[in-house]
Amino acid sequence: MVDNKSKDDITTSTRSTEAANIYDTVSQNYIRIVDEFTKAQPQYTQSVSNLQLDCIAAAKNIIQNMASAQKTLASNGNVPIATPPYTNEFVKQSNEITENVVKAIHINNQLTVNAINAAAENFRTLNRTIESVTEFNTSAAKAWNSILTVQQQQFFHKQ
Repeated sequence: MVDNKSKDDITTSTRSTEAANIYDTVSQNYIRIVDEFTKAQPQYTQSVSNLQLDCIAAAKNIIQNMASAQKTLASNGNVPIATPPYTNEFVKQSNEITENVVKAIHINNQLTVNAINAAAENFRTLNRTIESVTEFNTSAAKAWNSILTVQQQQFFHKQ
């Protein structure tokens, strides 16, 4: 049996294999890099969470110490303090402001969660779109390659 493959066919086949190897290697390397980021992500999340909790604890400590120091200073009797009609109004306004801030925080939290969820959905949509575009481009490339292969074969057989 005689091998009918020409030198050009072997060279083209070798180039195709080399190109495929390059793309496979690049793909594997990029995925490895992303996997390394993925491994570190839980540590980053935990560190940020710990920092937030430390910040919250520090803020509470500052508030408690500030209030305690002011209470001590006011109880010495040498510092004038607010009289009852003003203190009642101050407490009422302080409570109203606190309620409004708490409501604003709840609204902000919900908006933030909704925005994050929307961003996550957008990434899922992006992934589906990329898969569809890749599938289309692969089909188009195969179609063009098929047409060109047929034309090359017809050209070489005519000679």
